[in-house]
Order: sequence, then C-alpha cells, then structure tokens
Amino acid sequence: MRETAPVRGHLPDENPGFVGRRTELERISAALAEHRLVTVTGVGGVGKTRLALRAAHRAADGYPDGAWWTDLTPLDGDRLLVALVADSVDLSDHTPGMATTGLCRRLADDGLLLVLDSCEHLAEPCARLVTELLAAAPGLTVLATSRRPLGVDGEQVVHLDPLPPAGGDALELLRRAAGEEFTAAGPAGEICVRLEGIPLALELAAAQIRLQGAEAVRDQLGTRFDAPPAARFDLLAHTERVWPSRHQTLRAAIGWSHELSAPLERLLWARLSVFRGPFDLASATAVCIGGPLDRATLAAALDGLVRASVVRPPDTAGRLRMLDTIRAYGATWLDRTGETGAVADRHAAHFRGLARRGETEWHGARQLRWYRTVDAHHTDLRTALDRLLRTDPDAALDLIGSVAFAWSCRGRLREARDGLEQALLLSGARGRTRARALWALGVTLVLQGEFGPAQDVSERCAREARHTEYTEYAGHGDADGAGRAGRPGDLTLDAAALAGLLALTTGRPMAAHVVVGHVLDAAQGGPADSAARLRCHLVRVFALTGLGRLGEARDRALALRALCEELDEHWTRTALEYQLALTGLLEGDPATAAGHARAMLEGTRGLGASLGVALGLDVLATALAAAGDGERAADVSGTGEAYWRSTGQPRRGLPGLRALHEKYTDTARATIGEPAYEEIFVRALTGLPQDGLDRALRSPRQT
Repeated sequence: MRETAPVRGHLPDENPGFVGRRTELERISAALAEHRLVTVTGVGGVGKTRLALRAAHRAADGYPDGAWWTDLTPLDGDRLLVALVADSVDLSDHTPGMATTGLCRRLADDGLLLVLDSCEHLAEPCARLVTELLAAAPGLTVLATSRRPLGVDGEQVVHLDPLPPAGGDALELLRRAAGEEFTAAGPAGEICVRLEGIPLALELAAAQIRLQGAEAVRDQLGTRFDAPPAARFDLLAHTERVWPSRHQTLRAAIGWSHELSAPLERLLWARLSVFRGPFDLASATAVCIGGPLDRATLAAALDGLVRASVVRPPDTAGRLRMLDTIRAYGATWLDRTGETGAVADRHAAHFRGLARRGETEWHGARQLRWYRTVDAHHTDLRTALDRLLRTDPDAALDLIGSVAFAWSCRGRLREARDGLEQALLLSGARGRTRARALWALGVTLVLQGEFGPAQDVSERCAREARHTEYTEYAGHGDADGAGRAGRPGDLTLDAAALAGLLALTTGRPMAAHVVVGHVLDAAQGGPADSAARLRCHLVRVFALTGLGRLGEARDRALALRALCEELDEHWTRTALEYQLALTGLLEGDPATAAGHARAMLEGTRGLGASLGVALGLDVLATALAAAGDGERAADVSGTGEAYWRSTGQPRRGLPGLRALHEKYTDTARATIGEPAYEEIFVRALTGLPQDGLDRALRSPRQT
C-alpha cells in the first residue's frame, strides 16, 4: 500500500522484473525537473517502456494532477492519435470541434505528467501534438519513449543503452526471468555477453533456459552468433538505412527464438501478429485456425509461445499479448507466407461478427457482459474497422453501426462519429444497416451538442427506416418487426426515439411526446419486446416529466424500471433512475431524489460513462441542496464539475434540471456562506474525482 497521499492519474503496474538503471533513472528525474519534454530513445527491446514507467511512478507525486500513461502501439496511423491520448487522461471528449481543442482545454490548467510510450511510428504527428499541448498547458510535462527523438524545440533526449553485458544487472535480469541462480563465471555470464545486455533478448534466452538449461542455450548462441551473418538467421528487412549491431543482435535473438519454435508455433506467431491489442483464446482460434492449425493444435502451439516468452502470459481476464517488436517480426513472416491479406480479412470478419452478436444481446441479461467485451476488444474492433473501410465499406458500415452506440455510451464519441461518417460516405448499402448507422450517428451528434446536424441525420434516419420497413413488408410480409398491416418496426421506433431525444435536449418535451407516442401507438408489442421499443418508452417518460405530468411519469418509470430489473438491463434502468430523481426534485421530495441519483451513479460508474456520472452528480447535488445540506451539496457539486471537465463541455442536462440546480445552489451558498461553499467546492474539484464519487455514493447514514 502506498504510504504517500494518492494523486490523480493512471499508470500501469510496474514489471516486477525491473533491474538496475539507477543512473538512467536519476538522469530522467533531473531532466524532468528542468525540461517540459523528455524523450527516452534507444533501440527496440532495450527497455525504454519499463524505464519510463518506473520513472513515471517515481515522479508522479511531484505533479498535482498526477501521471498519465498512453500506449501508442495499437495505432496504425495518426487518425485517432488525439482520441487515444484524450482517453488516456480520462477525457471523454463530447465536444464537436477540433479534437486537439478539447484536449488542450482539458490540460490547460493542470499540472500533470503525460507519458507517450512508443512514438517512433508516429514521430511527426506526436511532435505536432506535443508542441500544441505544451503551448496550451503551461503546467504540462511530457515524457516520451521513441527509437528516435521527436525533434521538438526544447526536447531533452536521454539515450538508453543496453545493460552492461558483463555487469551484475544483466545477470540479475536473466536470473529473475529464468527463475534460477547463476554465477557470472558460468554459461549465464556468457549468454549476457553474447546478447549484449539487451533486456528483451535476455528474456527470450531465459525462456529457453527454463526449457533446455543454461549450457545448452550458451552453446546454441555460440554456434549461431559466431557464424557469418548470412548463415545465422534471416535478419529481417527494416526501415532504417543502417542498423546498428545491437539491432542485429536483437533481431538475431528473436530469430533464434523463432528457429527454436515448432513449425506450428511459427505459423501461429505469424498469424497472431494481426492482433494490435490484447486477445483471448477464442479470438485467436477464430482468426488463426486453418491448414494444420486446428483448435487442438492451436491451443498447444499457443502454450508453447507463452513458455518461450513470445506471447505474454494471460492476465486475470485471460487476455494475452505480444510485445510490439515481436509482433512486427511475426508480421514480416506472415507477409512472406503470402497470408497477410487473408488473415487480416479473417480478423476483420471475426470482430464484425463479435460486434453483430453483441448488438443482438444488448437487450437483456447479457448487455453488461457485451458492453465490457466491446470495451476490452476496442483496439482490434478499431483495427477491423480500418481494414473494412479499405476493403469492404458495406461491412465497415455494419460493424460500426453495431458498436457505435456502445462507444458513445463509453465516451468515445469522436471515434464513433469518425467511423460512422466515413462508413456512411464510402458505403452504398441501404436498408437496415444504413438506418441503424444513421440512428447511431444521430445519438452521437446529440451527445456532442451538434443539434443542427443531428436534426438532418434524424430526418434521414426516419426516411431510411420507413423505406426499409415498407420494402421488407411489401416483399416478405411480416419481416423482423414490421407487422402484417405495415406497423412500425424497430427501425422506425429507433428513428422516433432519436427524434424524441433531440426534442428533449432542445427544450421541446411536447414534440418528443408526440413523435414517440405516435409510433408506439401504431407499433405492435410491449416495451420488453426490443431495445428500440424500450428506448421509445424511456423518451416518453422524460417527455411526460418535461410536460409536468409528474405522477404519470413516475408511475411509468417505476413500471419500466421493474421490467429492466427482470431483463437485467442496465443502460435504460440507469436513465430511469435519473428521471425518477428529477421527478422527486420537481415534486419537492429531495430525499427520494437523492436515493435515485445514487442508484443512477452506481449504474453509470459500472458503465464507465463520464457524462452520465456528471449528470447524476448534478441531480444529487441539487437534491442535497434542496434538503438543506449545503456542505455535502458543495462537495458533490465540486466533484460534478471535475467530471464535466472530463467531458470537455460546460454543464448540460435537461432544461428543468439546470434551473433547479441553479436555484438550490444559490440557496446552499446562502445557507453555509459563500466562502465556506467555495472552499468545499474547490477542494472537491481539485481532489481525486473517484474519491469524490465514493463520498457522493455514501448515504447520510454511512458518513
């Protein structure tokens, strides 16, 4: 447990095998104290990431807003660079303007350390972004790792060499990785010298020591590395014109591990290189089987790659991963086999299928499980989308239409909008796929506050839905939600829900009530029959609240909530708790409102929805202020402001709530005094948001 006070930020856990580097750590610490951009450079596999992570953990307490980690290896281009950095600093950017604008605004007043790991393949875009961020945020310091400097004015470069081959640190790293005791005079010392102290090469050797023993590994390395370069291994092509000898040593070490792998292990290694993020056994099987690799042989081959340290062991969730250097080696072999396109297509097809299966399971007990699956596989879903945008835009539209709503709920609005707009532009597909994508885009635009474009998309969505369902009805009769008499199906219901959402957020509850009421009255079935029907009923409840029909709104909301509990549906249930809290406030029952607000916050925290947390904290703060608890209202309101800043937007919400919030906040300020209110508010705003949320969720009996 940490003895120091917790700070903001997020850093991965340190590798327990970290060894030495005391001098380098001191150099980085000194550089961070004097410079706002420090770049750790060095060849692949030399330990830049580990060193930067250790340095960030050591430095984090010195930054009032903590240290934040961004792993850039999943990116295959710079299109989503800003979105990834924003996500890494907990910015669920809901703003519609330039991506860098929201990020600059988020960091402008903060004093934090931003770590950008593995910049080499995006060096120029990273340099431009870092330049802009440093200019906009005076309290920002950036620590980067890259095989070459970024070339930004004021950059301080710390070059990292391998561990001294004949020193104690290289031997200690080998000992820890192999789990054996060694002496410098034995074969282990010779291995360290042969591999020039390169940490990744030593780890690969340690895996073979566990399998064969140190003497056998020493002899193999001596035989191979003493041979002429052409007779060692096929050292792979590289982008730099000249490779230093250490690059060749690392490549030879990886090639040695490749040669020692069984044929099926080599084939699997190559095919696994298509994954850019963590993967599980099910995904590896779906993408990599074929030819001699079947389900049984793949599992054995994967186990062999884990034993050889080519694939990292599974984490607590069963996910495995490759280091980027080893993945790149496998990708080159995949290209040599001529399978690159075929495996990439299988990868894209698998994740398209995962997206489609998940969408069908949104309505019901598997909703939360699917939501978390989409989040866990986000990198490879995005990789699959990029592939399909190039090769099959209709399939790309299908994939993004299936996951965009979940991405938006998670706060990834920019990625959802970018993918939807690209796929809609490139794809000529009509019908359900297009209508669903237009609906998802409309929701994303509403959440960004882009009400004009949202209106246009809403109208296009309604036209596409009507045309599709009419065509299906005329051709097939009762087709998937369209009744015998041409009653509205799920596409029209969702189009109505989108129009109603837009009307609600622009202060037109009567319009929302009319549009969803008209479609619900004409449609068959009840709210439990589909997600689209449930969304329409949710919009109608909010419309009734906005119209002042509070008793009717409350009764309908309670009935829908009970239905959601039966279905084990989370998203709509959370939204209903928000509505019930608002109704309680409007009816003058702040205690009931606070209870529903806390239930909403529990739900939104489980969904990882920053906007939902911000909205829920506003309701809770208003309820506490209405109940006369000015101190707790100030605390919750300050935490709410922190969450609003994480969305990049000023406070929003339904018009009725905004008026109540302002009214009761003024009352709370008057009750405890302006200085006391501001002190509590600022303390919560500048504290850890998660701690503030934990305090907000505690009922009065728990405090």
